[in-house]
Amino acid sequence: MTLEPEVAEMIQSPLLPSFIRQLQDYLAEEQERRKVFHANLPEGEKVEFINGEVVKAMSVKNEHGIAMQLLLALLQVFVNMQKLGVVGAEKYMIALDRNDYEPDICFWSVQKSEAMTQKQMIFPPPDLVIEVLSPSTEERDRGIKFRDYAANRISEYWIIDPDVHSVEQYVLDGRQYRLRVKVMDGVIASAVVAGFEIPVRAIFDPQENLVALRKIINS
Repeated sequence: MTLEPEVAEMIQSPLLPSFIRQLQDYLAEEQERRKVFHANLPEGEKVEFINGEVVKAMSVKNEHGIAMQLLLALLQVFVNMQKLGVVGAEKYMIALDRNDYEPDICFWSVQKSEAMTQKQMIFPPPDLVIEVLSPSTEERDRGIKFRDYAANRISEYWIIDPDVHSVEQYVLDGRQYRLRVKVMDGVIASAVVAGFEIPVRAIFDPQENLVALRKIINS
């Protein structure tokens, strides 16, 4: 049996049974708070449930919003035209084993999205998650979310840095992410959205975005 390093260390302690009871009690209490969180989701506010705490989103810089909107337009049009599944943005809450997140952009394949309903408010782990960095979210996007998305087998993760106009593309390798590319120019192709290949500049430049969008529409 392969154990996580933290677990392997814990099982060496004679206090293991006590640790297990404490963890079970803690998780049970945390899940009760999570149920309350789910029952009182605000419609107009971006909030997440992370390790038992409700985390509210702060306002973002214009460059963050521009990058997100430009990439969302390209991905949404491509997925809709090719009938590949569903694309969600910001207020689509995904429920993982322990935590709930509202990523900037998500993609679910047809196999995962066909069971979605019109009234649904909480969604299963997607196939692709994209986060656009901001000063208030970078630590989480590169920390807890990076580990949690991989642990919940989300196949592909993009981290967009609007400050330097870069894209980091991670793909799942076992239960960890492996950096596939980090680019500031050229093209980037999704590993899970079949055929989705765009110029990196189209994520940050509205004119380049229009060119890429026309190419998708006319293809």
